Amino acid sequence: MRVVLAAMALAGLAATALARSVAGDGDVQRVSFASADGHTQLVGYLVEPEGRSAPEPAIVLMHGRSGAYSKGADGDYSARTLRRRDIGWARFWRDRGYAVLLVDSFGPRGFPQGFAAGTHDERPASVDEVTVRPFDAYGALTYLRRRPEVAGDRVGLMGWSNGASATLATMAVDGAASGGRAGGRGFRAAAAFYPGCGLNDAFAGGYRPYAPVKLFIGTADEEVSPEACRKLAARNARLGGGVEITVYPDATHDFDDPANHRQDNPANVSARADATSQMEAFFQARLRP
Repeated sequence: MRVVLAAMALAGLAATALARSVAGDGDVQRVSFASADGHTQLVGYLVEPEGRSAPEPAIVLMHGRSGAYSKGADGDYSARTLRRRDIGWARFWRDRGYAVLLVDSFGPRGFPQGFAAGTHDERPASVDEVTVRPFDAYGALTYLRRRPEVAGDRVGLMGWSNGASATLATMAVDGAASGGRAGGRGFRAAAAFYPGCGLNDAFAGGYRPYAPVKLFIGTADEEVSPEACRKLAARNARLGGGVEITVYPDATHDFDDPANHRQDNPANVSARADATSQMEAFFQARLRP
């Protein structure tokens, strides 16, 4: 377990790369594919690198509890109104040669505006992050593997908040959707940004991922418990490991969100820069040949 306060000097390069303009939607393709739950047709947003010479690795992105779209969507739930953080990361990975698929789990189930903070216990079972959304991740994986431009054995998974909890549940050896990795061909690696690590008590016996997982969270997170994530990582270490946790002093929930109210916090700026740098190296090592 490591606790990191990234030097402010790191912030410039990594944060600038991630904060590029996200205006427009011409590079984003809206697609549809089946969830592995067997009955839900999902919406996704595909962003692909240009000029590829061979099948490229890919990354699936899982949105948080606010859903895939910005607060100002005003009924326009499309590529034009995707959350700046999510599409910013999609383009960050695209610029580094990865195909990226951002999954909308909530819109197809009737909740495109997502959910407010503090409403976890009031949300319908149809969007449960531990028992339902992992099937969406595996549906996305199946969809990508059918595309000839994607290297189907080199796909990573990344999620934020509620989507980070879904990411952890997806990667669990004994998760509800574990059948999605038929033949042992699941995701090669995953990253969970500020998840709710209680995971609805689904892994009371301890959490074990089938592939490496990075977990990032701040000590000033106002929505989920850093201590719960420390405990998850500690218990995982006793079970053989697979989870690497980075805890950022004074960083909040959504520390990588480019919005001013998040990046006005120096701890968030520092955390965002360090997490970006770590993630670039992590997926490079796990998803490249």
